[in-house]
Amino acid sequence: MAGGITETGEPYSPFVGLVYMFNLIVGTGALTMPKAFAAAGWVVSVSLITFLAFMSFMTTTFVIEAMAAANAQLRWKRREQEEINDSDSSSDYSDDEVVIRGRSEPVETRPILSVQRAVNVDHFDIVERVELGQMASMFFNKVGVNMFYICLIVYLYGDLAIYAAAVPVSLMEVACGNHSCSAGSVKYNDTDSCWGPVRRKDAYRVFLATFTLLLGPFTFFNAQKTKYLQILTSLMRWIAFTMMIILALIRIGKGHSEGRPSVAQISGVPNLFGVCVYSFMCQHSLPSLVTPISNKKRMSSLVMADYILILCFYSLLSLTAIFCFDSSLLRDMYTLNFTDNCDVLSIPVLRYFLGLFPVFTISTNFPIIAVTLRNNWKTLFHRDGGTYPWVVDRIVFPLITLVPPIIVAFCTHDLEALVGITGAYAGTGIQYIIPAFLVYFSRRHLEPVLGRDAVNKHRSPFHHTFWVWFVILWATFCLMFVTANIVLTEAKN
Repeated sequence: MAGGITETGEPYSPFVGLVYMFNLIVGTGALTMPKAFAAAGWVVSVSLITFLAFMSFMTTTFVIEAMAAANAQLRWKRREQEEINDSDSSSDYSDDEVVIRGRSEPVETRPILSVQRAVNVDHFDIVERVELGQMASMFFNKVGVNMFYICLIVYLYGDLAIYAAAVPVSLMEVACGNHSCSAGSVKYNDTDSCWGPVRRKDAYRVFLATFTLLLGPFTFFNAQKTKYLQILTSLMRWIAFTMMIILALIRIGKGHSEGRPSVAQISGVPNLFGVCVYSFMCQHSLPSLVTPISNKKRMSSLVMADYILILCFYSLLSLTAIFCFDSSLLRDMYTLNFTDNCDVLSIPVLRYFLGLFPVFTISTNFPIIAVTLRNNWKTLFHRDGGTYPWVVDRIVFPLITLVPPIIVAFCTHDLEALVGITGAYAGTGIQYIIPAFLVYFSRRHLEPVLGRDAVNKHRSPFHHTFWVWFVILWATFCLMFVTANIVLTEAKN
């Protein structure tokens, strides 16, 4: 995520790329969406999520265009170096200038098309995986690069805090919940008893400590998700989501539904915005996802199809949830609504599967996100030619990665709020602001080098500058709206 140019990996077809993108986007955020839908009202929710899906699709095409521009610049720099080397050995011209049509121009400013029209090379082919951090270094100044890494680090901290809270919450609900098939309408408090004198919040903290001791040490080493582990977690996710949708539809069809959701509640919009932004997040991982695709001719159509599928999936999951369950009883993690309600699911094994499936899928992601965050910290403070002392490299960076999200998870396990805040602030930066500035500065950066005649074949359908500034203005408005809502809410309390 923070790295530079890396191997592209084994190529795969556009259809496989579509599946990978779907699996990347649909994750933990989807489990918090039903409660956010209920709080904002179903009409407002469907309208907002549709618009946010469109905005996320737009910025995804921005990132793909910036990736193509980065590949073009790298290819041009190599060509430039080759010409300089050739000039040293076979020309009387200086290293800094070449003669074009009788005049002398600096190598780095002459248009590539003026000297390479005979070469059948598409400079915008995406063949090298250039991560967002490398693109920021290519197109942003030093301040912009630092702001990029800070935004990414804050987002990853929010990610880890969500994961660190979600696993203990699921374990607490399964361990402390009443599974006697008569507890479907019971709403528990943190001070309620779990095991004798042990309260539910005490059990949560015990599970959090266990989670930290078991997975925290991976932060001090390198971790990656194997192919077979990825397949297994994706399969579990599909089984769980499909089960929840079908079970909710069956209950609604039988006339046993309890949900009477409101049409619109403006007070729930800020949190829904954050949850939706978080749930559509994929921009930071696009280089790893898009580069190996073998045929990229119709990338925009592929991405649009994916976003339409995900939008339909999110809407179906959330609408069936809010019409099936009483809105006041919807849990932060939607899977927990099936663990203690036998009217919806009477098979104990399946109830435990739904209750515990986030534990496994999230636990496999936590070490990978932690290592990514640790590496971003190293990159942010990296100095050319310098190395970190052993204590700083192996102890300090892992600790500053692990401790803050664990503290946040210790203080609160309100997953809806954690997802909402992470999405509304850091998510807005990653999903809207950074892609908009990347595509804007990549265009400005390459125009004097490639010339005005060069056409990026991966250019976004929203290539007019209006759309770039529209995204930035939208992001600014959303940040102001969410912040004002938080301030006003706290003032009332």
